[in-house]
Formats: sequence, C-alpha cells, structure tokens
Amino acid sequence: GGPNVSTAMAVREQHGHDESMHACAPPDAVVWPQAVGQVQDLAALCHRCRVPMVPFGTGTGLEGGVNAVQGGVCFDLSRMDAITELSLEDFSVAVEPGVTRKALNSHLRGTGLWFPVGTVGAGTPG
Repeated sequence: GGPNVSTAMAVREQHGHDESMHACAPPDAVVWPQAVGQVQDLAALCHRCRVPMVPFGTGTGLEGGVNAVQGGVCFDLSRMDAITELSLEDFSVAVEPGVTRKALNSHLRGTGLWFPVGTVGAGTPG
C-alpha cells in the first residue's frame, strides 16, 4: 500500500511506454516491490485473479515490452537495487533486477572491472 502502489494516471502513463514508437498503453496500477517475497506474492495474486503482469525496469526498451495492452499491474523493479554478491576471481556479480549499469560500474570502480554497454546475459559479450 501507500508509497508502494499507485493508480495515478500520470504514474500509469509513465509506466505505459518505453522508447519505442508504440503508443502509450498504461497499466491499471503500478507497484514497487522491494523484496523477492513481495514479487512472489504479487505474481501469485495476479495469476490467481488472471491479471496481466508487466515488468518495468527503466523504460529504455525499444520493443514496447512495457506497454500494458491488456491493462494489468506494472511491477516497477527499480527499488530492488542491491548488489548482493561480487566475485572478482571469476568475474561474476549477483544483482537484484533494479540495478542499473551505471550503479554497477560505480560499485566496480577501483576493481579493474566494468560492465560495458552491449553486454547481455551472464557476462556474455553481446
């Protein structure tokens, strides 16, 4: 509730489009889960009620994937932004879904490592 859920039109419209050419299709509500358990509970509720779920990162996609063409609930994952594990020995890092490339690179500063633009998957050059 409260600051973790919004049905305000301005917020819904902000979450109803990305950088693609597709017209805005806002969700019915936007939620900001802050833990895996909250995501699981919200997903179970949406599934039980047959409500579409739309994940939202930063809104910079080019495919229209955040457009809620059938309404539903937008899961804005930006508040799940912890870097949970870093292994310099095997060049791996575990992050929550809200961690941005810039935040990760800030965390990596001084280690000799960086996460370049265009990298996809589990550290696989794209």
